[in-house]
Amino acid sequence: MKFKIKKSKKNENRLQLLEEENKKLRETIQELSILNDIAIAISTTLSLDKIINLIVDKCIKHFEVEQGAIMLVENKREKHPALYTMVRRIDQTNYLMPYRLNEQLIEWMLNDSKPLIINDISKNKKFIKSDSSQFKIHSLVAVPLITKNRMIGVLALFNKKNKKGFTSGDQRLLSIIATESAQVIENARLYKQEQEFKRIKEELRMAFQIQRNLLPKELPSVKNYDIAAINIPARSVSGDYYDFEDSFKPDIYFCVGDVSGKGMPAALLAANLQATLRGQLFLNNSIGVILKNTNFILYNNSSPEKFATLFFSSLNYETHLLKYSNAGHNPPIFFKNNGDKIIRLKKGGMILGIMENSEYEEGEIKFEKDDLLVVFSDGITEAMNTNDEEFGEDRLIKAVKEKIGEDANTIVDYIVKQIRKFAEKRPQNDDMTIIAIKRKE
Repeated sequence: MKFKIKKSKKNENRLQLLEEENKKLRETIQELSILNDIAIAISTTLSLDKIINLIVDKCIKHFEVEQGAIMLVENKREKHPALYTMVRRIDQTNYLMPYRLNEQLIEWMLNDSKPLIINDISKNKKFIKSDSSQFKIHSLVAVPLITKNRMIGVLALFNKKNKKGFTSGDQRLLSIIATESAQVIENARLYKQEQEFKRIKEELRMAFQIQRNLLPKELPSVKNYDIAAINIPARSVSGDYYDFEDSFKPDIYFCVGDVSGKGMPAALLAANLQATLRGQLFLNNSIGVILKNTNFILYNNSSPEKFATLFFSSLNYETHLLKYSNAGHNPPIFFKNNGDKIIRLKKGGMILGIMENSEYEEGEIKFEKDDLLVVFSDGITEAMNTNDEEFGEDRLIKAVKEKIGEDANTIVDYIVKQIRKFAEKRPQNDDMTIIAIKRKE
């Protein structure tokens, strides 16, 4: 005799409910698992790159998608913020081109700061179809990374592998991950910025030290001549440089230069220029030939964006003859007859390092009693006040004439004082360098 056990409708409902509960439990366990994995992973490092890679890798695996990306908000000087891709990861089982959000979706995310699901991109007006065909994006889910009521980025996943597409549950879990991760990412980004700031600060300190060491420890003492010099660096280390060499008596060589760039590159270029010039002095060449050779060396041993302006000169303190050549520098001003006559020393040639073979014309002028030479960098004449006016050459000449009867140190100090007075509260934005040489007898 056979017995048949009939399944009651009630039992079937109970079984179905039990299966649904088990499914929800498994999903909850999986969700807790990925949240726990991410929490543990990101708590072990301060590296922004590692944190973001870990988050995206875990999301690709858990949500079973082809690609994932985190894009961070980049606030620059332009009117509107932008998103830049910090990291993009691809499922290694497939060779795929990288996917990306198009401009319309980026703008939408920046403006709305809300989660977004698209399961059929071809039917969505927010996505440009040409982009869809090119990068083969079928579906995506994107959620904002928000901390302290500010959106710092977007976490996006592309192309769910199953045919059902992304669900509201996917969006909910991804939003939780984004919420838990946002502050950690922001902290890591701030830490990275702090480390970069420290690196730049140390580089500037070293560049400043190099620049200071290039300047002569003391000025030459020359019979019948009064010499003063000053270099006032701006807040960022740039390339003003001056030098004296009195080992080739009765000639004294001196120069004022301004190299391109700022920071360490500028300091190293100035050091290279100084070493090249000093090496040329031992060849006993003329001023023009020294600049020609220096230009050739600088052109062939530095990158195209590296160049320098330079006024280079020699003064024979027995014949009182000044020989010079000007490589694109601000023309120094020669004051004769207590400033009644002004001569600008322009003869020379191209800026150093621009063209490989440049010729440099040599000029000369004789020092008479009370004649004064003022050599300066563009930080002097281009110093600006709060109305964006430049100090200019006319004000420089006026300041010199007001103290023309004084010694060189007094004249230099007075020029700086007048610039400070003119600039008012506007900070100095470029190095200021002055050399003043006056014949006493």
